Amino acid sequence: MTIAKVKIGMAQMLVEGAQPEKNLNRAVQAIAAAAAQGCRLVVLPECLDLGWTDPSARRLAEPIPGPHSDRLVEAARQHRIYVVAGLVERSGERIYNAAVLIDPSGKILLVHRKINELDIAHDLYSIGDRLAVAETELGTLAINICADNFPNSLAIGHVLARMGAQLLLSPSAWAVDGDHDNVARPYGDRWRTAYTELGRLYDLPVIGVSAVGWLDDGPWKGRKTIGCSLATNRRGEIIAEGPFGEASETLMVVEVEPRQYPATGTRIADELTARGYVGP
Repeated sequence: MTIAKVKIGMAQMLVEGAQPEKNLNRAVQAIAAAAAQGCRLVVLPECLDLGWTDPSARRLAEPIPGPHSDRLVEAARQHRIYVVAGLVERSGERIYNAAVLIDPSGKILLVHRKINELDIAHDLYSIGDRLAVAETELGTLAINICADNFPNSLAIGHVLARMGAQLLLSPSAWAVDGDHDNVARPYGDRWRTAYTELGRLYDLPVIGVSAVGWLDDGPWKGRKTIGCSLATNRRGEIIAEGPFGEASETLMVVEVEPRQYPATGTRIADELTARGYVGP
């Protein structure tokens, strides 16, 4: 089935630690703004309700479904738009760095739990336990989170592509030292390398959307999330990059064509070999 290009909003928004009401209000506003610009889908940052590694998760994390996801569900339903967003999830005694895919009727289609979590976050977040895709009218969609797409962790993207993902959507929280000089050391090579590799191998568009703002608590207190949100197309070409900076809130709109890969199942290995892939 050939699927037309999809207009997607990339909501690079301010996330404040331990401020779920303010953050969720911003997320709802971003969803409305994306819908008003004709987007069929909007991607928001990682841990947008509480902030990445903010210790408030121990007391403020909610289940999914739950009060925080309900705010996004209602916005998706009201504005008839797909929503991808990072949330902190409480599940029994565990807390996960999670992300949801919500359809325009308000149904939660996917809940992903971050797998490749940084060591500094292991005392807060449990390691993810699932990978899945969802078939939608926009194509087969997959979500993962931030470091799940590290160049040395692309096995996660490989598996999602082999499961049929046509778009890979990745809430993120890209952070640097507080005094980082972006002129001397431009941010983003790690993500450009990873995203373009998945595109080259699988014709897979990848969209990562980062938070902006200071990290005021937790193991990276004093660092800042700085945007630089990134979108690549099915040829692995960069089609959008967000501005850098802790105050660089923006809504970017891109159009991407979902992947139409020539191989499935065991035939994927032959196609990868033809494209120069030598991994497992």
